[in-house]
Amino acid sequence: PVREVRRLQSVCDKAGAELVALDQNPIDAVWKDRPEAPVGAVALHSEKLAGRSASEKISEIQAAIAAKDAGACVLTQPDSIAWLFNIRGSDVTHNPVPLSFAVVPATGKPSLFIDGRKLSNSVRETLHVLVDVEEPQAFKAKLASLGQAGASLMIDPALAGQGIADAIVNAGGQLIEAADPVLLPKAIKNGAEIDGARAAHLRDAVAYAKFLCWFDDIAPSGELDEIGAAEKLEQFRLETGVLKDISFDTISGAGPNGAICHYRVSRKSNRMIPVGRPFLIDSGAQYEDGTTDITRTLAVGEQSAEMSRHFTLVLKGHIAISSARFPLGTTGAQLDTLARIDLWKAGLDFDHGTGHGVGAYLSVHEGPQRIAKTGTVPLKPGMILSNEPGYYPAGEYGIRLENLELVTEPSGIEGGERPMLAFETLTLAPFDLRLVDRDLLSDAERDWLNAYHAKVLAQLSPLLDNKTLTWLEEATTAI
Repeated sequence: PVREVRRLQSVCDKAGAELVALDQNPIDAVWKDRPEAPVGAVALHSEKLAGRSASEKISEIQAAIAAKDAGACVLTQPDSIAWLFNIRGSDVTHNPVPLSFAVVPATGKPSLFIDGRKLSNSVRETLHVLVDVEEPQAFKAKLASLGQAGASLMIDPALAGQGIADAIVNAGGQLIEAADPVLLPKAIKNGAEIDGARAAHLRDAVAYAKFLCWFDDIAPSGELDEIGAAEKLEQFRLETGVLKDISFDTISGAGPNGAICHYRVSRKSNRMIPVGRPFLIDSGAQYEDGTTDITRTLAVGEQSAEMSRHFTLVLKGHIAISSARFPLGTTGAQLDTLARIDLWKAGLDFDHGTGHGVGAYLSVHEGPQRIAKTGTVPLKPGMILSNEPGYYPAGEYGIRLENLELVTEPSGIEGGERPMLAFETLTLAPFDLRLVDRDLLSDAERDWLNAYHAKVLAQLSPLLDNKTLTWLEEATTAI
């Protein structure tokens, strides 16, 4: 991206070095068995699920482009393009997006540059009403023609490749640097997308409860490994009959593997899940109506007092985020401390953000919203974010507790002066009470935990088989 090239250029300048752009990738000279580019089929995303027509979205984005005095905007992010034109794809593992580029003029018909082999006749016909569909090879020529016409083109310097900027400028065009205008509208879910998220999470919660029940039966034997747990969880999701894909490679971390924040299990790294240590599993699903992401840390056999203390400190941070009230204009950076303060008091911390944005049957990680030290974008109603504090004693085990949260409309607080935003928890799965040190929880934290578990039980009870329901009733017992 343009911004990264500038950073590299600055470093080179200080070192007395030169940054050189190459016309050809030197790796191509030795990569003899490189796969062909993906040509996953493109599907239309129904307006019922999207909540808005593609033409409405295009008009909104064109107004934003005109407000920047740009003649057109170059879109480079597949999820931005998928959201704008109400399409989904399968070119990127676990992400329902088609690889493509788009040029959206301030007025007139956008151009979508996509491999035509991805488009069925019906999809192509629907898209032709909205956009000019062209092959990817025509993209650079389009930039050059706009540049030769002296157009002012809007690009996001954090996302657009330097080659795109060069193609515009070298042809005589002008650059207007601004954030991708799709990012914020995409992040603020409308009513249909919110309803879809709730439905997806309820469906996913049923599969997850069945997994937790199964796990409690099998794991204490000491004969379950990380891959076996991950595969079984995916099986329960597949049994919903509507799973499109998992939303990322499941993080199934036993013992010291759980202490690796972004661990990915492989045949080589696969461990048996030990008795007497917490087991961390971070997973998610892609359904046509929503994207899920959940982490639970589970007790396998008896756990030490120290493990329970660590778990409860993380839980306190999770509750602090979930129960927060905050005014309009609050950023994720301002909330991030809430997740850490009890860990900090104990001399502990975690080295990742507390939360990332989540798409609506799109990428499980989306911006611009996030809860982190670098989260400078104000949170707005309709945004969905993860809430996932953790703690990872190196070489021992990992603890992370993650729910997805929806930012709700501001409302008043009795005796207060300003309306405050809040979070609605979308994820519905119990926290492992066997790891909770109840003496470390305040009365308010116990009330939150009991209320959350009561909600989980009430919503899932009508949807579970007898065995899983019996398990869930015990797992959600009030403390």
